[in-house]
Amino acid sequence: MGRGVKKATETSIQIEFLYKGVRCRERIKLQPTAVNLKKVERHREAILHAIDDGTFDYAVTFPKSKNIKKFSPQCELTVGTWLDQWISRKEPHIKTSTFVNYNKMITSIKAHFGPVRLVDLKKKDVRTWCETLTMGNGAIANILTPFRSALQDAYHDELIPENPLFNFQFRRNEPPKLSDIKPFNKEEQAAIIETSPGGHVRNLFQFAFWTGMRPSELIALQWGDVDWKKEIILVQRAKTYFAKSPEKTKTRAGHREVKLLSPALQALRSQKELSYSAPKASDSIFLNPRTGLPWEGDPIIRLVWMKVLRRAGVQYRRPYQTRHTYASMMLSAGEPLAWVSKQLGHSNVVMTARVYATWIPDSQPEAGSKAVELFSEKRP
Repeated sequence: MGRGVKKATETSIQIEFLYKGVRCRERIKLQPTAVNLKKVERHREAILHAIDDGTFDYAVTFPKSKNIKKFSPQCELTVGTWLDQWISRKEPHIKTSTFVNYNKMITSIKAHFGPVRLVDLKKKDVRTWCETLTMGNGAIANILTPFRSALQDAYHDELIPENPLFNFQFRRNEPPKLSDIKPFNKEEQAAIIETSPGGHVRNLFQFAFWTGMRPSELIALQWGDVDWKKEIILVQRAKTYFAKSPEKTKTRAGHREVKLLSPALQALRSQKELSYSAPKASDSIFLNPRTGLPWEGDPIIRLVWMKVLRRAGVQYRRPYQTRHTYASMMLSAGEPLAWVSKQLGHSNVVMTARVYATWIPDSQPEAGSKAVELFSEKRP
């Protein structure tokens, strides 16, 4: 291409120029003769001059162009304004906990990129920003997730020519992290259950240890979810602190049936007597003994949990470790990996194996010995 002008078809000439950082291509209906090409070159020079003077009007010069949308007043949209619009659009379609987390991440993004025009955002700028962050790769990836999604929606809405974060991942070299899975042993579990005040709290913690359910799932359980004959319980909801009411489970696989092992069944039967005799009728299984109402969320349970562990003399680990404890007990005892994965509500067995590999026993300790016997060189 010479001087930003070239033949496009037998009846049109393509003109190319840079406007507001965007490379634009337009077609002019003229036969690509030498005279017409020269004419379009002069037209392009006039456009460049108008751009430099700040007098160029895209809609006037190319009234039928699809590029006009890119340079409408919306093009002055900033990253911060778009992120606010995007999260407001998302709120009705995502879980409350996800909305709250996304809002926190968006606050961090806006603190750096808020005033930047959306069309001016570049991948290299985001990469440079990521390099200044002191958090780990996982936390950075969490921030980039809503950022990338918001930019993808901006691309679909034709607010930007492309998503600068499409397929972008940021990872710096980090030392391997110690596992945050720290199950409670048998003695610690006994101390926690023994020290738990009253039946409501004791039943909740015992049930948590023997079902592996997430705290948000435990809170949302209702008596209608229990099948006493089959001795199973249906997990189909979760209730986080910020949600006004229970929502769907975290994942599709999270909607599952959990087998009620005898300690869990014992806790449930004990809780049934307490719930049915509670002064305030409720469909929820587990109630806050101070209010007689369902637990509002994980933070409230955590306060009780901290006090119990302190009295029991057990090193503090968050309540979610009851789920890890259940998984480690089942796998250490040799229960089938696929069964444990389904009980936990994992999307696949690979995920379960990766997270809990330490507790999966070697089912074939003699594996490989036959090959050694047949093919290894025997030395005197």
